[in-house]
Amino acid sequence: MIRPADAAETEVIGSLVRAAYGAWVERFGREPSPMHDDYARRIADGQAWVLDDERQIVGLIVLKDGPEALLIPNVAVAPAAQGKGYGRQLIAFAETEAKRRGYREVRLFVNAIMGENVALYQHLGFAEIRRVHGEEKDRVYICMAKLVT
Repeated sequence: MIRPADAAETEVIGSLVRAAYGAWVERFGREPSPMHDDYARRIADGQAWVLDDERQIVGLIVLKDGPEALLIPNVAVAPAAQGKGYGRQLIAFAETEAKRRGYREVRLFVNAIMGENVALYQHLGFAEIRRVHGEEKDRVYICMAKLVT
């Protein structure tokens, strides 16, 4: 079941995100930005949604209204729950929510270093629309979009 996150779950969500992104620290040479997000604020703003499996949070998706599309700032699945289709469920939820909110597409940014994730998003129907350089010249983010009409 996917539902809005509750303020009491802030620590659980933070731990889930840290665990999910922990494997990327060595490749990045730093902690990925989702590990530093303010999940209490995301929850208060109604942007954080969790996926429960047997009353345990196994995934998170952050959705943010944008001017042209519903943005997905973060998708995270607990390491022990990865490979079970939860990420796909969260993306499908984002697509449904985008339609409900009147958007024609969903967009996300993924660090170019995360080639496995880029391939997964392409498999799910996302296409690259542009590349953006971060504050540091070695950071390149791929903006990907998917129509949800």
